[in-house]
Amino acid sequence: MTAGVPLCAIVPPYVLDRLAEAGHEPAVHSLALDAAHRAARLAPPPAAAASPDLNRVICDSGHLQHLPGRTVRTEGRPPVSDASVNHAYDGLGATFALFSEAYGRRSIDDQGLRLDASVHYGRDYDNAFWNGHQMVFGDGDGEIFGDFTACVDVIGHELTHGVTQFTAGLEYHDQPGALNESLSDVFGSLVKQYALHQDADAADWLIGAGLLAPGVQGVALRSMKAPGTAYDDPRLGKDPQPAHLRDYVHTAEDQGGVHINSGIPNHAFYLLATALGGPAWERAGRIWYDALTGRRLPADADFTAFARATVAAARARYATEPSVADTVTAAWAQVGVSSA
Repeated sequence: MTAGVPLCAIVPPYVLDRLAEAGHEPAVHSLALDAAHRAARLAPPPAAAASPDLNRVICDSGHLQHLPGRTVRTEGRPPVSDASVNHAYDGLGATFALFSEAYGRRSIDDQGLRLDASVHYGRDYDNAFWNGHQMVFGDGDGEIFGDFTACVDVIGHELTHGVTQFTAGLEYHDQPGALNESLSDVFGSLVKQYALHQDADAADWLIGAGLLAPGVQGVALRSMKAPGTAYDDPRLGKDPQPAHLRDYVHTAEDQGGVHINSGIPNHAFYLLATALGGPAWERAGRIWYDALTGRRLPADADFTAFARATVAAARARYATEPSVADTVTAAWAQVGVSSA
């Protein structure tokens, strides 16, 4: 992990904590690995040659805890017999396609960064993460979580942490951290919607749908449409996300609630996208992308600062359609955040 880049994992620590307290060994092991990743400050690998075109490298960690592992598929090579390798390859491509085709971005860093990923990391590892320069996927334990390569929005979520790293560099705690997580949920969902050619009203607005194993009482890790409803399971507990600022969770855990309170800006984006209608990656996504990449957002931005940035972005891009900025303002107001 590069210095200053936090471990951005898809499964919140409070979920794994609850499972570990109940004696679920894969969660205990996964938490230990996550703690080691957070403590590490590894030098980045030698920079790969940048390219304006999509360039993917998928490695197999072989259930070990060494990165990147053995190279098993590279750009342009046909599918292999390992479904996890192919899912990772396709998910990296889907994420590249959204940012390239919808926003003109040249890979994660806008400089043609090669997209690297490692699959089969560790044994029964219950997470996936972006470590500052590559994606890492666990297989899940098969009891609570399935294969983390199987959800394209999870891949889009994690790679968007890289986009945030190379743009606003939002701090990973409290409201800036919740924005960091929310932006990854937003663009992770847009990656899925773009790949499926879905309009906003046809999307499920779930993050990690299909990730929970059969028998778990839930549909996903998070819901942007209805934060707090993604799961309610005796082992996982109840989804704690609020949808409104009045219910903001003040906690010292989870870096100040970065995965919990991301439900508030998540819901604001859902409200905007469905109010504007059509493909969410077009107007709503474009506004969020402009706000993130406009070089005016401070690293310690709170919800109000980001709301103001999105309204300014809407006014700048849709100057002849003032109703768009008004709709952005209204979406934030509905979750209790003022953009005035």
